[in-house]
Amino acid sequence: MSGEGAGGAEQYLPKLRLDDLLGELQVRIDAARGIQNRLHGLLEAVLSVGRGLDLPHVLRSIVEAAVVLVDAEYGALGVIGDDRKLSEFLTVGIDDEHRAAIGALPSGHGILGELIRHPEPLRLPELSEHPNSYGLPANHPPMHSFLGVPIRVRDEVFGNLYLTEKRSGKEFDAEDEAVLSTLAVAAGVAIENARLYEETRLRERWQRASGRVTSMLLTGAPSAEVLELIAEQARKIVSADAGMIAEWVQGDEVLRPVLAVGLDAERRSGLVLSSVEGFVGAALSSVEPVVTADIEHDSRTGEGEVQWTGLGPVAAVPLGTSGKARGVLILGRVPGRPPFGDEDTGPLLGFADQAALALELAERRRDAEQIVLLQDRDRIARDLHDLAIQRLFAAGMTLQSAQRFMEHPEGNERLARTVDDLDDTIKIIRSTIFGLRTHGGATSATPGLRGRVSDLVKTSAASFGFLPALRIEGLVETDVPDAIADQVVAVLGEALSNAARHAGARAVDVRLRCGGGELTLVVTDDGCGVPSGVARSGLRNMEERAITLDGSFTLGEREEGGGTRLVWRVPVKPMA
Repeated sequence: MSGEGAGGAEQYLPKLRLDDLLGELQVRIDAARGIQNRLHGLLEAVLSVGRGLDLPHVLRSIVEAAVVLVDAEYGALGVIGDDRKLSEFLTVGIDDEHRAAIGALPSGHGILGELIRHPEPLRLPELSEHPNSYGLPANHPPMHSFLGVPIRVRDEVFGNLYLTEKRSGKEFDAEDEAVLSTLAVAAGVAIENARLYEETRLRERWQRASGRVTSMLLTGAPSAEVLELIAEQARKIVSADAGMIAEWVQGDEVLRPVLAVGLDAERRSGLVLSSVEGFVGAALSSVEPVVTADIEHDSRTGEGEVQWTGLGPVAAVPLGTSGKARGVLILGRVPGRPPFGDEDTGPLLGFADQAALALELAERRRDAEQIVLLQDRDRIARDLHDLAIQRLFAAGMTLQSAQRFMEHPEGNERLARTVDDLDDTIKIIRSTIFGLRTHGGATSATPGLRGRVSDLVKTSAASFGFLPALRIEGLVETDVPDAIADQVVAVLGEALSNAARHAGARAVDVRLRCGGGELTLVVTDDGCGVPSGVARSGLRNMEERAITLDGSFTLGEREEGGGTRLVWRVPVKPMA
């Protein structure tokens, strides 16, 4: 019996060993399948991350893939800014309500800052036991296990992946670290591709903006409209909230009133930057963009500079090359938004240079056209002087000679009146010739009285719906001092404005005459007159302007009946 029992035990031993071997084989097969599934998941994650070209979408895909691969409860991706702190922080696993309850996003202290300072994989079984752990803020979910790896784009550390709370309750192992490090490599390639794609799209937008500016200049659009287009295009491309342009006035040490677009544009428009020192002055004399993360607390800004109110990050670039800049392009974002980086200011500087060059070329073209126009005016003036005046003078002499043969008193009187009319015509032509040769009294930047009055009347056509009649007589360009010219332009502007707002006129006549030591402005309309109850502060201002210059002001009905007739008269001293 004992022999049979011993033989039975020996018979069961191979079976036990076989079961152990099969069990071990099953474990290894399951492990191999797990590795296979994990590799398959890693491959899917790499392919998913690599498909995207939109950078925010790529970053979100990286975090979501990392959480799945290492079976973590929470994940985050922190983007490192120029100041070596976290400029962006994307999270997975925490809903919006809990995120709002936690408060401000981390900036890169504690464990998160450890990876910034030492960009190497970091694996911890317990977060709180690390010497650099600051603890978790209020309302933050509990976190224990931790795994972090850096994301490199070429040789630059772009940011870090942070994973916490292994779902199985265990700590992250070396295999998790290897998988996450592999994903980080693929993420670096995907981020680089997304950045290159974004740079290409951004470059195309800058090129289209430059094309629009150049096209607008070639159509002869006013410089103010072109500058507004430059500011608006730049503001939209770099995602700024406000844009401003200030032009440099050579020799006056000031910047012209600001042209503003975007946030609070109406309030910022027309501000005068009276000094070329400080932040704006630095941009005016620099060959590089000048940036600040907080303009109101920047040491280069002074007190009371209201153009910076409501702005945080600001970038300024010169319009033109250093030393020859014609102005400054300023872009600002509201406080709390990210500061301007190289990706914003690099193309912005080139755009500003190109815009300044286009403005310069347009001005040269307008100067050339102005020279042609002035040459044509000189030719007309010569022809009027050498041909028209001489023929009129000859006709007048002939008529005066004919008076000796005229016996009838009425005929003699008519000849005398005709000679006087010819004299008056010659005077008008001489005044016109002088106006042509003085080119409106000044350059196009500072037009003379004749040009200013003409422009004012043309502008008023938009309010009336028709163009008022205008007649200018006498040497208004030479006999009227600048101080009086400024006053008469102001009076005419107020008179036209009143007629447009209150008179309901269908016809307006403006006459400006300089002669006999007196300048007279007469404005008549066929409207309803000055309504009762209308504020007369404008009329008082016109009267005070006349009295200040020892002149007079009257307002009454038109001689033909109906409407008003305004007469503003001041003495002038004719030039010798």
